[in-house]
Amino acid sequence: MNKKSILFILPSSHFNDTEFSVVKGFLEDSGISIFIASDSNALCVSSTGRKVKADINFFNIHVMNFAGIVFIGGSGARDYWNSSRLHKIAAGFNSAGKVIGAICSAPVILAKAGVLNGLEATCYFEDKNELIKAGIRYVDAHVVIRNNIITANEPSSSMSFAEAILSLIIRNE
Repeated sequence: MNKKSILFILPSSHFNDTEFSVVKGFLEDSGISIFIASDSNALCVSSTGRKVKADINFFNIHVMNFAGIVFIGGSGARDYWNSSRLHKIAAGFNSAGKVIGAICSAPVILAKAGVLNGLEATCYFEDKNELIKAGIRYVDAHVVIRNNIITANEPSSSMSFAEAILSLIIRNE
């Protein structure tokens, strides 16, 4: 793995297939290698039934192997909101100045990890109170970029989200 590799955190169930497919496809077409991490020992299953095999378990993630990390949303991301393991991983990527992206329900993971402290962010509208409770200033926008962190609100924002991730990866080279 090199600095043109991105790690995707994929919920083991009910991940959003559009967010995953659009962002992964765009980044791969742009020459970025994608590695998928999950806590599932079996296949990750999207809300539409798509099955994806993870490459890496959460316990085997090494920040320095990746240019960034992307947390894919969907209702399954809510299962990770209070994951101390993911909070530590997100904080590690942030401390290293790596690109961090989260879409839909996943920005709440970053908020609860303390990564969004002092920043503005967006997320799925129904989850905005979780950001607010964590002390984050919620912005009603499709994509919000603050420092090395990109948040997006919903599947329809997937392409803009992917473009923002690529832009920060290129800027950080």
